[in-house]
Amino acid sequence: MIYLDANATEPLRPEARDAAFKAMEQHGNPSSVHQAGRAARKILEEARERVALFAKADPADVIFCGGATEANALAIHALGSNRPILIGATEHEAIRAATPGFITIPVHADGGVDLEALEQLLIAYPNALVCLMAANNETGVLHNIEIVGKLCKGAGALLHVDAAQAIGRCNQDWLGLGAASFALSGHKFGGPPGAGALVTRPGLEIRALIKGGGQELGRRGGTQALPAIAGMAAALALPYPAETISAWRDEIEASCISQGAVVAGVGAPRLPNTTCVALPGIRAETQVIALDMVGICVSSGSACSSGKVSSSHVLSAMGFGKLAGQAIRISLPWNIQADAIREFQSAYAAMALRALRSSVQSA
Repeated sequence: MIYLDANATEPLRPEARDAAFKAMEQHGNPSSVHQAGRAARKILEEARERVALFAKADPADVIFCGGATEANALAIHALGSNRPILIGATEHEAIRAATPGFITIPVHADGGVDLEALEQLLIAYPNALVCLMAANNETGVLHNIEIVGKLCKGAGALLHVDAAQAIGRCNQDWLGLGAASFALSGHKFGGPPGAGALVTRPGLEIRALIKGGGQELGRRGGTQALPAIAGMAAALALPYPAETISAWRDEIEASCISQGAVVAGVGAPRLPNTTCVALPGIRAETQVIALDMVGICVSSGSACSSGKVSSSHVLSAMGFGKLAGQAIRISLPWNIQADAIREFQSAYAAMALRALRSSVQSA
């Protein structure tokens, strides 16, 4: 099997696995006051300190959650009360579903946020909560968070950043760039699934979305998933071969283009590992199945919605028209090898050739 769906879940890092297993051996509850509980609490707080160090935040402003979906929902619940909510046209479903009645910020054809349109929206809604992802999960396009942060600060708006896809691949100081909060998810950068965090700037009041036993200073109820949290914290500090992966991504794109494909987001800053390619005339689901049959794992759009037979709202917002339903996402994992790149190129070329022959025969 060749796994090219890292944006759905990165392969588990060995260091993260070891940290998770070590935490799994500690059977105390972090909320218990006896020695087993204190030992578990020590692992939890060491993980919190590592996340805070990475985020340039205070440990008290790190709230552990079940993943970025929950962290995004918590941010919107806590910060969006009595505020208009502006979200990018290409945001993840986790943001879209958590913000009924949202106002859309348009994007350009390359997927980058329309900063002039955002500026006008902030004049109309100066006290808004703006939700914008650092990196798009389907195209890899990076938004200019620094400029967005300045616009929000000037208007008196709050900015929440969904950083799930960016962390580990193109790290930035999102709080320093003006974000009030940002969300992360451990399995997106090589940690175990089941852990994420909402990180906030100091002084923000975070009302619990999930109430329970008072965990996380009363901001998120429920016993913390200690093994997943420990593994996530371990994965944060690991190096990422961005230059090598970016070169392989470019090689894949050139090969796909030679077969008649169209690449989304070309010209915009993007994640080093992500490409979204549309093959005219072939449905995305057909391409995913064809590649899977020869042992290659890719996706059509977000992993959260790839089982649905529908066009990508991301590509539709970028003006792709019919091609929005004919694109697949190839996202290279941290441990990708050169032979996997070659095998994908060969399989993609064969698939494109079959499609061309089929179209000629039916013409």
